[in-house]
Amino acid sequence: MRRAWKIYRLLAAQNLKRLMEYKVDFLTGAVSFLIDQAVGIAFIFIIFTQIPQLSGFTFEQIVFIYGFSQIPKGIDHLLTDNLWCVGYFIVRQGGFDKYMTRPINPLFHVIAETFQVDAIGELVVGIALICYSAGSAGLYVTPLSVILTIVAVPFAALIYTSIKIATSAIAFWIKSSGFIIQMVYGMNEFAKYPTTIYSVPVRVFVTFMIPFALTGYYPVVYLLTGENPLLNTGIVVSVSIVFFILSLLIWNRGLSAYESAGA
Repeated sequence: MRRAWKIYRLLAAQNLKRLMEYKVDFLTGAVSFLIDQAVGIAFIFIIFTQIPQLSGFTFEQIVFIYGFSQIPKGIDHLLTDNLWCVGYFIVRQGGFDKYMTRPINPLFHVIAETFQVDAIGELVVGIALICYSAGSAGLYVTPLSVILTIVAVPFAALIYTSIKIATSAIAFWIKSSGFIIQMVYGMNEFAKYPTTIYSVPVRVFVTFMIPFALTGYYPVVYLLTGENPLLNTGIVVSVSIVFFILSLLIWNRGLSAYESAGA
C-alpha cells in the first residue's frame, strides 16, 4: 500500500507538471465544459417557460438534481479518465504492454497515470448550481439527510468508474472499444432528471442495467422529498459495489485474454 501511494504521488506530480506546460489545453477544456453545462441549464429553463412543474418537481429542484449529478461525474472524470484511452487506442496500438511489465497492478497504474484537471469545470458548475437552487428547492435538510447524501457521492462516482472499467476492458478482446464506452457513457444524461419522468421500462433500465439514475436523482431524493432515506442511499451503495465487482471481473478476464497489438 505504501509503495502504491508513493507511485501515485509521483504520477500526480508528473501530471501537474504537464498541466503547467499545457495551460491553454486546460483552459480550453474547462471552458468547453462550462459552455456544455450552460446549454443544459438553458434547455431546462426553456422547458419551464412552458410548464410550471415537471413530474411534480419545480425548476429549482430540477436544477439541484442537475447540479448534484455533476459532482460524482466530475470526481470520476478527474481521477479515472485514462480509461477512455485504454478503450480508444492504448490496447489497439500495443501501448498496454508497459502496464503488464511493471510491478504494480495494471488497473491502478492506468487510473493513477493521468488525472483530468479540466473536470474541475464540472465540479465548479455542479457546486454553483447546488448553491443557487438550494435556497428555493424546498429541501428537507436534517443531519441525517445531509450525511446520507454526502456518503452517497463516492459510491455514485464509483458507478461511473465501474462502467468505464467494464467497457474499456472490452478492448482486450476487440482491440478498440472506444465507441462502446461512448455509447454507454452517453446515457449519463438520464442522471440529470428525476426518474419519475421516464416510463417504467426506462426507469428500470437506468436504475439497474446502466444505473446512471443512481448518480443523480436517487442520492438526493431524500433531500427533495423527505422519504425513504435508507432505501435510496442503500440502493446507490449496493448497486455501485455490485457493479464495481463485476467490472473488476470483466477487467481481469480481459487481462488474461490480452495479446499485444500494434496499429
